[in-house]
Amino acid sequence: MFRKILLIILLAFPLLEIWVLLLLANRYGWYLLFYLILIAFLGWRLIQDEKSFWSGQLIKDLSSGKPLGLALFKSSKNILAGILLIIPGVISDVIALVLLLIPIQTRTVNQDTYQAQRAANDEIIEGEFTRED
Repeated sequence: MFRKILLIILLAFPLLEIWVLLLLANRYGWYLLFYLILIAFLGWRLIQDEKSFWSGQLIKDLSSGKPLGLALFKSSKNILAGILLIIPGVISDVIALVLLLIPIQTRTVNQDTYQAQRAANDEIIEGEFTRED
């Protein structure tokens, strides 16, 4: 049953995209072509920028001790949105826009807690001492 529903969705999506493109082409003419070219270029630039941003973000997260899953999720979400922008069609552009506008909540780490956790792992014990002979 799941395969049949997935097959129907995979077949209906391109047909729906073509139908919407034909309706918009009849209404707006050549402006639709300019729109599709501009959006494809912006999707390509989004992918290129995300590839260069991802490596810097990865190094920053590694050095600060943050989990890497969030950076990977943000980058994969933006790359998927870029791919959807490159695909000609208005529906895929709307889906890409929704992906780009979804905010990702990041938890801020309290620096005092972070320092306390790091200090517990050090081999230095702070305190006062007196020597007795």
